[in-house]
Amino acid sequence: MIDQPWTAVPLVAVDLEGTGGQDRDDEQILEIAAVPLDGGRPGMGAAWDTVLNPGRRIPPRPWISPGLAGNALAAAPALDDVRGQITARLDRRVLVGHNIGVDWRLLHRRLPELAPAGLLDTARLVRHLRPGIRRWNLAAVLDQYGLEERVRELVPGGRPHRALWDAVAAAVLLPALVACLPAGDATTAAVLRDIAGVPLGGNQPGVEVEQLTFDL
Repeated sequence: MIDQPWTAVPLVAVDLEGTGGQDRDDEQILEIAAVPLDGGRPGMGAAWDTVLNPGRRIPPRPWISPGLAGNALAAAPALDDVRGQITARLDRRVLVGHNIGVDWRLLHRRLPELAPAGLLDTARLVRHLRPGIRRWNLAAVLDQYGLEERVRELVPGGRPHRALWDAVAAAVLLPALVACLPAGDATTAAVLRDIAGVPLGGNQPGVEVEQLTFDL
């Protein structure tokens, strides 16, 4: 499968909203979204997201949406309540995201049993295509590629920095970026992995620190 077109790979765009890296080992997931890609396009019929109860009050911080702070999540399910749903959607799939390594570190810390097939970073792909780019955060890239309106159509009423919005944005952005590669939609999974793959990390059993091979 690695030598087939990238659209043959089981891809799922993922985004997490968390309490922040300053919490270190106590960082909690506040919201998670998973959007599978069907033929290289977001499959909204199977999109899934949920907020999570972190078990404590979350103080307001600039990077935390008002809808996730304070006691807003007191009635939400705990991570253990949806652990099976998360692993069912993400196991043995290639996770896609903008700076996916950040999401993966928190995801792996809270769900060490999760075993994705690999990681693809749309931010790495942007920097490969445009080495001199200065603004490559998700909002800026969506604007530069004229994709924000498409995300709004797919997530009506959504907003940036919420899990579903950002996951859908990554799912919309990936095919737009691949289309800019020399082979376009015929780009193989191996080529995409080599350009935008992120190591899963040595803390996952059986995975070397620099191993990028999709385990498909």
